[in-house]
Amino acid sequence: MRLVKRADGYYVQFSISVDRAEAIAPTHQTVGLDVGLSCFYTDSLGNKVENPRFYRTGEQKMKRSQRLVSRKVKGSSNRRKARTRLGRVHLKISRQRKDHAVKLARCVVQSNDLIAYEDLRIKNMVKNHCKALSINDAGWYQFRVWLEYFGKVFKKITIAVNPSYTSQECSDCGSIVKKSLSTRTHVCQCGCKLDRDHNAGINILNLGLGTVGHTGTFVLDASNASGESTSTLIGVILSEQAVS
Repeated sequence: MRLVKRADGYYVQFSISVDRAEAIAPTHQTVGLDVGLSCFYTDSLGNKVENPRFYRTGEQKMKRSQRLVSRKVKGSSNRRKARTRLGRVHLKISRQRKDHAVKLARCVVQSNDLIAYEDLRIKNMVKNHCKALSINDAGWYQFRVWLEYFGKVFKKITIAVNPSYTSQECSDCGSIVKKSLSTRTHVCQCGCKLDRDHNAGINILNLGLGTVGHTGTFVLDASNASGESTSTLIGVILSEQAVS
């Protein structure tokens, strides 16, 4: 047990060891997720989920609260109250971001038997100061944590894949089509024309189906993967889950 102080009061946290598991019927669906800043993610079917941008939405209220803090006399009770109000604004934004990640991750896991996503290094990405605020506001890492958690709860397969060239490679013929971040449409000489993120989502799913998952609910055995097709191996796992 530990006591935690938040801007809106004190909380007691209890650490309890519980093996949580929920049984749901297999959906026989697979999906690849490509996260972004314009949209929170685009899946391998072309479906998009808008980025809520909770920090940007509450930025004006936050700036106003910060100005009120700076106007108060240091050490006064009014300054302490203003700081508390500012802390509550930050706390609300963090709770909104967590609530969005939890609900969205649960929905994705319940709707699919295999979820492939990029193994992003967020700490390296936020070194770009032009995009650091937007990346932190998106909450990709928190979304991934809850994906893996619900994957264990519902006994679904979650696989993190190498993100290299997922946006550049053509999902139809495999050719590398160089494009800048401002180019939002993938156009290949083979005739494939897709939204950039949709193309990346398909590549992520193909990597998840064809390679060993190194992070996630299940780690596929390399010896089995080399002797059997990926679809057969996944079918065996899903049939075992249905029997259990």
